Amino acid sequence: MNLQFSPAEESFREEVRDFLGYELTPGLKRYASRMTSVYAEKDVALEWQAILKAKGWAAPSWPVEHGGCDWSVAQHYIFDVEMARAGAPPLSPMGIGMCGPALIGHGSEEQKAHYLPRILSGEDFWCQGYSEPHAGSDLAQLSMSAVEDGDAFICNGSKIWTTHAHEANMMFCLVRTDSSGKPQQGITFLLIDMTAPGVTVDPIIMLSGEHIQNAVFFEDVRVPKANVIGKVDQGWTVAKYLLEFERGGSAYGPRLLQRLAALRTTARELDRLDQALNSRITAAEMQAGALEAAELMMMAEISGGGTPGLKASMMKIKGTELSQHVTEIALDLAGLHVQPFQPEHTSPGGPVVTHHSSNQGLVGPDSLVTVAAKYLNDRAGSIYAGSNEIQRNILSKGQLRL
Repeated sequence: MNLQFSPAEESFREEVRDFLGYELTPGLKRYASRMTSVYAEKDVALEWQAILKAKGWAAPSWPVEHGGCDWSVAQHYIFDVEMARAGAPPLSPMGIGMCGPALIGHGSEEQKAHYLPRILSGEDFWCQGYSEPHAGSDLAQLSMSAVEDGDAFICNGSKIWTTHAHEANMMFCLVRTDSSGKPQQGITFLLIDMTAPGVTVDPIIMLSGEHIQNAVFFEDVRVPKANVIGKVDQGWTVAKYLLEFERGGSAYGPRLLQRLAALRTTARELDRLDQALNSRITAAEMQAGALEAAELMMMAEISGGGTPGLKASMMKIKGTELSQHVTEIALDLAGLHVQPFQPEHTSPGGPVVTHHSSNQGLVGPDSLVTVAAKYLNDRAGSIYAGSNEIQRNILSKGQLRL
């Protein structure tokens, strides 16, 4: 692998840095620096998305004809690194990162023409309808029904752990259209209007008090057949394609390395960077660097027309478990400063409905305020998008033929 960037690529790096220097506002940077969830609040995500869209950089991995960028692998990498270095907030992955690729890969020309511009503009804000109370990581066991009725399906059932369902106006959803065959058969990929009659959203309040997730109930919800992506009863193919992008379509490496660099800086400023802590950070940096190299190789395959494939499971395992490890290092560094519960000084990704904001000033160093909440939030990383146990099963079956 050639690790030397060309003069043109270094020029592109300067262009990205200049853009971020002008367009990444202090408010957006401050919000991102205080994030305790993997999701930004809707208003923040859409504000940053609008800025990127105006530049043409909101969905760089999409085909150019749909608003993407004709970038090389090196340019994608440089963009990810500079976004992490500048402290930019993440966009919501549901539309650009998941539904968009599903539409591009399996949608009709009419569906692409209608939905892709609305995803880029933020006019449609999406949530994902996959998990059910009895079908989470074993997604093929889902039971939400969709029964044909003329030119529509009548949907009944529920979805759970649905991030930002209370904010979304659209859901991409897996429904059961046939129960006669194997579990993976008879599943259809359907787009559902969240404002349709019969859709009810109930909040799920986390132990830390914030409202991000929801349970969603469907009672005789009428959905046009025109909203099917791919073919009826063959939605599992679309779902697997989308899950590859959810699990392996984003780069963990650059942001992990940035977080570790910030930890070392904080430890040095607090005079706590002893040999043991420095060794732990260095070891984690080595793992993050190896992950980054693997992500670059996968990015090269994607840019050549491939998909993440089985590598998506590997990236998901290593990225989420290493992220959890970084939060453990931060927890040890913070010590007693993890005890105060002060979400009013953080960016939790949604309203904290169980806590009344205090006019008390921040307790402890500014650089440690997110440590406890980030540690707790990251415990879910090895569960969502298919638990890491399931990912290991996928690798053992698909790669090792076990």
